[in-house]
Amino acid sequence: MIKLLRNLKPFFWQVVAVIVLVFGQSMADLNLPKLMASIVDTGIIKNDIPYIWQTGGIMLAVTAGGMMCTILASFLAARVSMGLGMNLRGLVFSKVERFSLNEFDNIGTASLITRTTNDITQVQMVIFILLRMVLSAPIMVIGGVIMAVQEDASLWWIIAGVVPLLALSVGIVARKGLPLFKSMQKKLDKLNLVSREGLTGVRVIRAFNRTEHQSGRFYEANNDLTGTAIKVNRLMALMMPLMMFIMNITTIAIIWFGGHRIDSGDMQVGGFMAFLQYAMQILFSLLMFAIVFVMVPRASASAERINQVLETLPSIKDAEETKKPGGLTGTIEFEDVTFGYPGAEVPAVSEVPAVSNISFKVNPGEVTAIIGGTGSGKTTLLNLILRFYDVQSGRILVDGVDIREMSQEDLRSRIAFVPQKAVLFSGSVADNIRYGKPEATDEELSHAADIAQATEFITGMEGGFDAAVSQGGTNVSGGQKQRLSIARALIRRPEIYLFDDSFSALDFKTDAKLRAAMKREIKEATVLIIAQRVSTVMDADRIIVLDEGRVVGIGTHRGLIKSCSVYREIVTSQLSEEELA
Repeated sequence: MIKLLRNLKPFFWQVVAVIVLVFGQSMADLNLPKLMASIVDTGIIKNDIPYIWQTGGIMLAVTAGGMMCTILASFLAARVSMGLGMNLRGLVFSKVERFSLNEFDNIGTASLITRTTNDITQVQMVIFILLRMVLSAPIMVIGGVIMAVQEDASLWWIIAGVVPLLALSVGIVARKGLPLFKSMQKKLDKLNLVSREGLTGVRVIRAFNRTEHQSGRFYEANNDLTGTAIKVNRLMALMMPLMMFIMNITTIAIIWFGGHRIDSGDMQVGGFMAFLQYAMQILFSLLMFAIVFVMVPRASASAERINQVLETLPSIKDAEETKKPGGLTGTIEFEDVTFGYPGAEVPAVSEVPAVSNISFKVNPGEVTAIIGGTGSGKTTLLNLILRFYDVQSGRILVDGVDIREMSQEDLRSRIAFVPQKAVLFSGSVADNIRYGKPEATDEELSHAADIAQATEFITGMEGGFDAAVSQGGTNVSGGQKQRLSIARALIRRPEIYLFDDSFSALDFKTDAKLRAAMKREIKEATVLIIAQRVSTVMDADRIIVLDEGRVVGIGTHRGLIKSCSVYREIVTSQLSEEELA
């Protein structure tokens, strides 16, 4: 929690203003009982009406001043806490944007969402309470003690006996509450995860009639969180009556012993009333402090989770001195590359590489295709080129420079990537295509759509290029998603194009037309295509065949049919004898 408080530096003067205002409010509250005692002992008992009016006017002025301080302090405290929350969300989001896929895998997407929303909300709420209550509580306690002793020092032992009792009660509650608060945030992660899977996978869930199963998972996570929340609230519910019981017992003790002192003439009525109010102010301040003290553990648990994100160093980062290739040709070269995903282990065996000893070269002006069975490492190669992961041995060169020596921004600015699963964002069709080049003109937009064979269905949509695309692109078909993704890559016009099985949802006619148009459009670029269909790769200048993470063949379609048994099996499983001939 203390680490996060460093982010209050931009609000330094506002925090100072809150402290000054809270001090003013506390001084006003501390002087009101004294003025009231003066009215009773001097004005009422002596029947001095002018004194009552005069002192009453001072009380009104002090009350008005205290009210203004309270309003301004609350306003500034709210601005500080909300501003801190806004800054923290920005910091967390910016940090997450720099994470490699390793960090996403380790922390989890659902947990990152919870930390960016619920955890930061918990922190900003406690910051507001800290500024408003924790600052005033010590002032009220110390000031109340001084003022009460001035009224009658002989009754001080009552307050002195109650304070340790209150502190002990708060300590017990906080000790039991902290583990529960930490557990609640983890269980909230779990609920968020299950909810997210249920919403994003609703089509699969319904298609397999697993609605009841998914509901069971949700109710299990929900009941688990609810059970922990009930335990926490039981603690809170126990604390409040306990605190009020202690306060009421204190009130009775003060009235009992104070009454005896008034009866014996050692204490005046006004002084007694002031002492009672000061005692209540002291105990009420301690009660507020207790409430904050109980809320802080949950905020501390949230702050710890936020700090974990902010302190996590991305496993992939730019070199201290980055290099830029001399020429911008787009040559890609793999030199004996080996890579295994973290955690991809077999019992009693060391980490299993996803790809092993991969070596090949892709030249500009050529189309290179990669084909192989499921799990052979095709997509892994593209992930390594984009530097979503770093190779464990060997190196990948772009235009003769190791990509680990290039800045990630420079590397990716040279690449247009079309992922295996087409990803669209909420907005318009034009917004999604311009995602590849924000400054693209309308002519470039239209040209990219033409090449991607997307113009026909775009013009058929209401609004054309301004037609709305829903979140995740749920209002367009799979083939339309792929063509929009391809248009987004084409509009960028980089040196390197990476297509990860990006034509699988297209019919053969559209596939053929699209590849013919692309061949003319990007004939000078480096093109690397991953595909499952032989018809997509058979016209490539070079085909790389993968099997269990290793290169088992490199060549043309006809040459590999003769020389590579793995490729021949793939071809014969997809093409008829007439097509092979």
